[in-house]
Amino acid sequence: MTTDPELYYRCHVFACVNRRPDGHKRGSCAAHDAEPLRNYMKARAKELGVEGVRVNNAGCLDRCELGPVMVIYPEGVWYGYRNEADIDEILQTHLVEGGRVERLMLRPEDGPPKAG
Repeated sequence: MTTDPELYYRCHVFACVNRRPDGHKRGSCAAHDAEPLRNYMKARAKELGVEGVRVNNAGCLDRCELGPVMVIYPEGVWYGYRNEADIDEILQTHLVEGGRVERLMLRPEDGPPKAG
């Protein structure tokens, strides 16, 4: 049996920066300042010295109504956030301390139903 290689990163943060046309019924993360918030998140993670974490842009994560959103793997924990203070709390609590920011977590039942 083959074993998995050692992880290159201990976790990935995928931050949606998708932009839909203005007025789209589902909205978009980019319309809610996702790009500058994602840039802040990447810079702040570096400032904090959070090691083994990669903050990536993501296209549509299909939870547009809740945006901006991110998902952190390998845990698969989803967050909705609104400002730099939310990002600071997520970075510190989830990535540094290994906890969860309950008030910002998104559950599977939040947002539109998953496509079958």
